[in-house]
Amino acid sequence: MKHSLSQPPRIDAGLFFLRLTACLLLLHVHGLPKIFHFSEELTRIEDPFGLGAYMSLLPAIFAEVVCPLFILLGVFTRLACLPIIGVLLVAMVFVHPDWSVAEGQFGWLLLIIFTTLALTGAGRWRLFSAESAEVSRGAD
Repeated sequence: MKHSLSQPPRIDAGLFFLRLTACLLLLHVHGLPKIFHFSEELTRIEDPFGLGAYMSLLPAIFAEVVCPLFILLGVFTRLACLPIIGVLLVAMVFVHPDWSVAEGQFGWLLLIIFTTLALTGAGRWRLFSAESAEVSRGAD
């Protein structure tokens, strides 16, 4: 089995482009508005599990602000994708179950992108992470 270091540079460029664009989009559309308009978001956020607005908003901010920053840098990419995937699944399955595929296409596409990154990892264009340490030790 080949290590990720032997993949063509275009794969790394594609993974970097995917990370960059998906994270900037998630930050711009969802994450930063939650930070800049925190009080307003507390009044609007859905609470599908009855935890209260505050306890529903904090995980969303973590998934939509903190995790994309890790992914942008390529640091613990696979792990950082998991909260994003979780928040997206909650939104699509529990908050908006009545949406058609057309109405929820943005959420489903983000789910596809971040699941893909969770499966592939960041590629070589990243800062040091546990993934690169495993590759440099020769782990398959």
